[in-house]
Amino acid sequence: MTDQQTTTRGETSAVAAPAPSLLRWRVIDIVVASVVAVAAGLVFVLWNIASNPISAPLSALLPGLQGLVAGGWLFAGVLTALIIRKPGAALYGELLAASVSALVGNQWGVLTLESGLVQGLGAEIVFAVFLYKRWNLPVAVLAGAVSGLALAINDLILWYPGSGTAFTVIYTVSAIVSGALIAGVLSWFVVKWIAKTGALSRFAAGREARTAGR
Repeated sequence: MTDQQTTTRGETSAVAAPAPSLLRWRVIDIVVASVVAVAAGLVFVLWNIASNPISAPLSALLPGLQGLVAGGWLFAGVLTALIIRKPGAALYGELLAASVSALVGNQWGVLTLESGLVQGLGAEIVFAVFLYKRWNLPVAVLAGAVSGLALAINDLILWYPGSGTAFTVIYTVSAIVSGALIAGVLSWFVVKWIAKTGALSRFAAGREARTAGR
């Protein structure tokens, strides 16, 4: 076999070899996603307490308006997904954060895990629809909004069964708006801010920040 034939075969093999999937989780993805989710879970714990003085006046002002505080429990999934950018990141982040909240203790008990699952799936579906290729602000807002919709439907079934039409509409719209703004817009800007510090240099979000800064 000539050197040229050997070189040609080597080049062909290199072309034929499948490239590592960009959607495959790395060890660092798991570690960072876990750190982000646990930190978000601690925020959940604080929000479990801080949200009460806010939601009560809102509910008194207009029943259903308390859905505006929902975003404080929805950002974990969107934030984790925007950083990791892998399938399952939104679900993982929201569910792990909910697990932290449940372990520390709150008024909802084990149903906190069920809520985390539903809310995480809401955000995950949006990123999946875009084939895990779109991580811009509009997609983040949509993910937060759908997560808010999932929360509203879940809450109306578990905690507000038999609610009237007015309450249902107000609560649902409020949760969607809160999810879009807090889980969507705020999470997107938080990721941009973290990326500028260089902490996400091993992630696509960090590389994009470096490129944009040039």
